[in-house]
Amino acid sequence: MILRFVSNRLLGVLSLFTFSCSALAADASLATQADVDAIWIVVAGALVFFMQAGFALLESGLSRAKNSVNVIMKNYADLCVGSIAFSLLGFGLMFGDNATGWWGSTHFLMSDLQSASEYSFLFFQIMFAATAATIASGAMAERTQFLGYLLGAIGICAIIYPVYGSWVWGSFYSGSGWLAELGFIDFAGSTVVHSVGGWCALAAIIVLGPRLGRFGTGGNAREIPGHNLNYMALGGFILWLGWFGFNAGSTVAATADVGLIALNTHLSAASGVIAVVCGSFLFGRPILSRNAINGGVAGLVAITAGCATMTPWHAVITGLIGGLVLLAGDKLLEHFGLDDVVGAVAAHGFAGAWGTLAAGIFFVDDPYNFIIIGTQMIGVIAAFVWVFPTALVMYLLIHYTVGLRASTEDERRGLDYTEHSELGYPEFQQQTLNQMREQ
Repeated sequence: MILRFVSNRLLGVLSLFTFSCSALAADASLATQADVDAIWIVVAGALVFFMQAGFALLESGLSRAKNSVNVIMKNYADLCVGSIAFSLLGFGLMFGDNATGWWGSTHFLMSDLQSASEYSFLFFQIMFAATAATIASGAMAERTQFLGYLLGAIGICAIIYPVYGSWVWGSFYSGSGWLAELGFIDFAGSTVVHSVGGWCALAAIIVLGPRLGRFGTGGNAREIPGHNLNYMALGGFILWLGWFGFNAGSTVAATADVGLIALNTHLSAASGVIAVVCGSFLFGRPILSRNAINGGVAGLVAITAGCATMTPWHAVITGLIGGLVLLAGDKLLEHFGLDDVVGAVAAHGFAGAWGTLAAGIFFVDDPYNFIIIGTQMIGVIAAFVWVFPTALVMYLLIHYTVGLRASTEDERRGLDYTEHSELGYPEFQQQTLNQMREQ
């Protein structure tokens, strides 16, 4: 009897000890997973931040030497003003409590952020907002006033991008966007980020008009070559690297899913380049490095919506068509006399729209479903209907108030000199350097 009593008590103590150890192990596992997720989000956000260097090099390389400093400064500064604008206003509009389905109504001015996960999430989303803003800088290059450009970047990060983003990704806290409720698929932002940036760029170049000498009196296009194609290529490689963080980081968790996402991202980019090279060859056109590298960007943009919900073969098809969309889009803009210095509208706007449709066409659980494809079409159209007119009004207001287009004299001299009193290549710009010394 005594032995039975003692053994029962020992079994009870052992059971309690085992349960306690299991509970502690579970808590430790949860804590470890939360920590790993936070680290992954921050690392992915840092990769997206590095994409700013890619944009800066690509855009600077495709611009003339006399504007190289100005292009770099615009990329550098729009990241700064855009980050603050999104943190104070855009984050709340995009991810705050969204009862209406149209925009968030809480978490403005960073006043309601409390947990570590919220800080990590805000950091990651700031980089997406900055990407949307900086897409326009390349299209607007070589004839845009610095202050006017920065005001546009603030408008994109504070209002234009967050409002559309709330329809698709809102809310991080409560409620949901109306496009999300329809089942719209845009995993990492082919439309939310890239088409939004592309449509803003389209509005900007319409307001600005083409660079001096870009089109002849009969409307025939004249090439204005960039000053450093090596910079452009290096920028393309950096963008490709950063895109792994852009797409795989959108899991917002360190899960095994990142493998498929990274693979699809890479295959689509490679396919975009191949499509441009083969397309140029078949049509008897020169295989330009600018087009090939932009083909990679178009492939990256196109796969961004469906990178988590496609098979690798479908990613290849998405990238191939994305590269062809780039070529056709560039020719279309040229036909209408629109001057996009780096091809941002075609690579981000048009390829982003195609990629969003592709996410519905090739949706792995139910491919070729016309209802899903129709929902994707609604999302693409909604983005254009919101973004393009809003951006057009914004740039017109900037143009008629503080000024958007640089003067003819400033454009001829180069914006490095007129906007910053600096020269990117003083040893090759002796006449401009002498003018600076005389003043």
